[in-house]
Amino acid sequence: MRRYWLVFSQAVTVLLAAYFVVMTMKPEWLDQRTVTTGNTGIALSEAPQQATAPPPAGSFRAAAQKASQAVVSINTMKAGERSTPSDPWFRFFFGDQGGAPQSGLGSGVIISPDGFILTNNHVVEGASEIEVALNDSRKTRARVIGTDPETDLAILKINLDRLPVITLGNSDALQVGDQVLAIGNPFGVGQTVTSGIVSALGRNQLGINTFENFIQTDAAINPGNSGGALVDVNGNLMGINTAIYSRSGGSMGIGFAIPVSTAKLVLEGIVKDGVVTRGWIGVEPADLSPELMETFGVKARKGVLITGVLQNGPAAQAGVRPGDVVVQVGEKDVANVSELLTAVASLKPGTATKFKLQRRDDNVDVTVTPGRRPKPRQQAMPGGVPAR
Repeated sequence: MRRYWLVFSQAVTVLLAAYFVVMTMKPEWLDQRTVTTGNTGIALSEAPQQATAPPPAGSFRAAAQKASQAVVSINTMKAGERSTPSDPWFRFFFGDQGGAPQSGLGSGVIISPDGFILTNNHVVEGASEIEVALNDSRKTRARVIGTDPETDLAILKINLDRLPVITLGNSDALQVGDQVLAIGNPFGVGQTVTSGIVSALGRNQLGINTFENFIQTDAAINPGNSGGALVDVNGNLMGINTAIYSRSGGSMGIGFAIPVSTAKLVLEGIVKDGVVTRGWIGVEPADLSPELMETFGVKARKGVLITGVLQNGPAAQAGVRPGDVVVQVGEKDVANVSELLTAVASLKPGTATKFKLQRRDDNVDVTVTPGRRPKPRQQAMPGGVPAR
């Protein structure tokens, strides 16, 4: 009997030792569970479910979860245009025929607990009805607070409580190669997150907007993404997705977003004054080229050439002439037309500002008092396709 007890105790000791070794070296072996499916009776080994599993290395889960709650889908309805038949007898019997209503799709970003939403102007332009769908399935009507066609931005307002709000980042700190996420509702399939990098900064002269300073990204942006968020790896808003370069209508790896720094200026102007007020000096600028430099006898190597000056405009009254090259506006150097437009637009109408010019061999300082920029005309978008 004693011999049996000794064998039993040794066996138990060995099993316990093996258990502790396995628990230390391979704990997952002990965590596996056997599950039998109801239909087949096949036993499968399944890992236990974890309520809050940490994200794997390189995952953007936290950024996506933080930002996506504040990204909304925008559905618009536009009344159909009325058509007038050329046949008078047709008009007599049937009258003028109203066109079918048109629906549109886009995205937006909640930027304030008060219900302000930032989106693209082309998403809501001409809309008679606007419906906003939140990520938590709530839906509500929205009204337009103001629009700025020159940057293609618009501000909407909804009246709901417990609104998720995105955190505004510093788009000026972005660098080429930084990782970003694009969040929106492409093709109406539902909220989608795509990833990529910042491909370029300061993209302009695309013919998309009057004031262009785009962030270029290869994160997939498609129709329906317009007005959605471009965020960094911390989930902070860096830009508003606006347009894509495309030959097919879909993403080709070249998308454009308006920096949040520009969006904040537009937001402040619209919410505070109801309109964005920009400076204007009444000149026709052009980038320096060998042909223009020879025509005007320009010797400057940098700056923006003034090819025309509006009679009695702010620039003319300050003494600016055709052939002058604008080198600096205030304390800001300007190297191309886009930079000059942006610098002048940021000036406060009625406040005198020093301009540094080069007139042939001479450096000239003039003081220009800008006026209020006139309302823009409707523009085409030859350089990019709106990511509606």
